[in-house]
Amino acid sequence: MKYIKILTAIITISLSSCSGFLDVEPKDSLAPEQYYNTEAELQTALTGVYSTFIKGGTFLNNLGRMGLDADEVYNYRDQNDVADYATSPNDTKILNFWRDYYAGIERANKLLANIDKATSVPQNKRDIIKGETLFLRAYFYFQLVSNFGGVPLILKSIENSDIEGLQVPRTDAKIVYQQIVTDMTTSSELVQDITAIGNGGRVSKSAVYGMLARVCLYMAGNPLNDKTQYQEARKWAKKVMRVSVHTLNPSYQQVFVNYATDKYDIGESIFELEFFGNGIGIYANLGGFVGSVNGIQNGDDTDKGQAFAYLQTTAYVNKAFETGDLRRDWAISPFTYSSGNPATPTNVAAGYHFNKFIGKFRRESEILKPKHASRTPQNYPIIRFSDVLLMFAEAENEINDGPTQDAYDAINRVRRRGYGGNQFTPNTICDLTGLDHGTFLGQIQLERTRELAFENMRKADLVRWGILTKKMKESLADSKVTPAYSSIVRAQAYFTNASDRDILWPIPSYEIGVNPKLIQNPGY
Repeated sequence: MKYIKILTAIITISLSSCSGFLDVEPKDSLAPEQYYNTEAELQTALTGVYSTFIKGGTFLNNLGRMGLDADEVYNYRDQNDVADYATSPNDTKILNFWRDYYAGIERANKLLANIDKATSVPQNKRDIIKGETLFLRAYFYFQLVSNFGGVPLILKSIENSDIEGLQVPRTDAKIVYQQIVTDMTTSSELVQDITAIGNGGRVSKSAVYGMLARVCLYMAGNPLNDKTQYQEARKWAKKVMRVSVHTLNPSYQQVFVNYATDKYDIGESIFELEFFGNGIGIYANLGGFVGSVNGIQNGDDTDKGQAFAYLQTTAYVNKAFETGDLRRDWAISPFTYSSGNPATPTNVAAGYHFNKFIGKFRRESEILKPKHASRTPQNYPIIRFSDVLLMFAEAENEINDGPTQDAYDAINRVRRRGYGGNQFTPNTICDLTGLDHGTFLGQIQLERTRELAFENMRKADLVRWGILTKKMKESLADSKVTPAYSSIVRAQAYFTNASDRDILWPIPSYEIGVNPKLIQNPGY
């Protein structure tokens, strides 16, 4: 279970980070003449690719601090950067995001180029490693293209390239997406079944199928608007649904307790990012900030777990939940910890929607002691089965210009669980029925918030639906009529800053400086 974590600890200690993907000699490189000869060396190189997920610019310290939750939260700590929708080409978070993903792509490219050197390693084992590497490289490009638009598509190691050879122009976003689909499709044929792996911490067939469904939904929406991709999204989601092990955990709350206690649930959690340790010893750099950056603010209680809590929720996300939906008071904390007396939580007054913290990732669930002031061992979800069901329902609705019974069955399974019922038992209180195409899509949009809030997908959903600016301005209006709250200025700045240009981030100025073939995005 801890294999990747332990190897990552070794790599983190022994390798320095790469300062930029255009460096002629990346400082974290594994020389081909020294590596890629044995199965152990291939696994070490693969773990180096996985370690991209725990870099500062990806899912470590920037988690929840890049505006990706859009109108579900507002940032009330960082100011005048991407977390505040005051993004500029000089933004360090944007630069680190770009650099860390391209560093991961370089590691993947080197492994793919050298994997067949290890002729003593059985072909089936090399194929699994190749499949995982292809998926990871494709996922890194997915993160880049969905946030920047067209980006340089580099499929070979750049380690020995000269400066001129490193100056690569942006590739059209459609071509980047096509490469992502190609790599992930190949990966799906090479990686193992999730039951053979036994956890969601490594790439499995189910993880690839689920991510392909997401990629295809993005392609079907803005800005590509390739409606044929709804068929592909439904196909890949259906492949996950046909894997017998996948089902919803009976308890929504338990899904997130599992992430905090290092318990795997391959029925629900298909792919998750692994963090480990409490900031002590050899694993000091493997802990994440899940529950700290995006948790319930607590500056005093080391037993319940301290949290910086950069984010507070909005009126939109609070009002999205219906009466009887048990997910609300877990996803959104109805209380805060009192300064000086953290053992006694204080309830947030009704209607004070902008004063609430994210409750989904609760540090009180952690069992590893002592609890670090900021580093946590909580894992983070990338693909959950409930997401797959909702993607299937959305694609089915689009393909048929209205919901079919299969679409209702999928969304109602998620809703029944949310209301505390059996996912397979009809429930007249929460089951949807008799809706037209537009009304059903509206319910999908709400249900994705109810189920997946604060999991870094909201902005991308709003972009593909073509309503990002509209929804941000609605939250701005809400912020002006809600009861007074201490961070009203921060909330209104966040939503005021959002505009059409924020559909894409700017290409970092530093990268344009070293690669003049890069063209800046509009508005920056």
